[in-house]
Amino acid sequence: MTVLRTRDLSLREVHDLFRFQRQYSNSFLPLLNFEDVTLAEQQELIQIQTYFDYYLTEGETSEGQVKLVAISPLLKLAGYYQPPIQIKVEDAIAKIDIKDDDTTITGRLDLLAINRSKPIGTHTFLWILLIETKKGLADPLAGLPQLLTYAHKGLANQKPVWGLTTNGVRYQFVYIQAGDSPIYQLMPTLNLFESEDAAQLLQVLKSILQGSI
Repeated sequence: MTVLRTRDLSLREVHDLFRFQRQYSNSFLPLLNFEDVTLAEQQELIQIQTYFDYYLTEGETSEGQVKLVAISPLLKLAGYYQPPIQIKVEDAIAKIDIKDDDTTITGRLDLLAINRSKPIGTHTFLWILLIETKKGLADPLAGLPQLLTYAHKGLANQKPVWGLTTNGVRYQFVYIQAGDSPIYQLMPTLNLFESEDAAQLLQVLKSILQGSI
């Protein structure tokens, strides 16, 4: 038996293993509905920018720093820490066995938001958002093979799921739909340090959450 680790997979290998098809979208609409960002939220976003910029100035940020200084406060601001939502950190996925192939894939999710009020199986709840983080100088798309592999596991229990891969500065959202040939849409990339993008980043996070409740 061949055992593969998600972090070692290339995007081509993920496409071949799971038959993923890629699409591009230049807008989050009509998938999401945005609410206006309040003045208080704008101030919180500026604070997040300021704190993360301090770490960037000191040198390359680690994945842990990206999670702690950028992702964590963004999720808190967007409401992901409120019940019935729960954040799972570095949660090991069950082994993925590839049909018609003597191959097993193992790995760990960086962050996963679930809705505990919506069970969809035994000890399984609705997945809201999968997040894969990369260190500061890495391209966010470097996390796409891992993200898609984890999403494929979740799509066994639900039809669509949102994913996000980020280095703390740039945020690449992915909308992933189940099927014999699963489809993933790469949404517009957002930059934390561009004010309009930062506001839309918060709007996207909040809209994904609201759509799951």
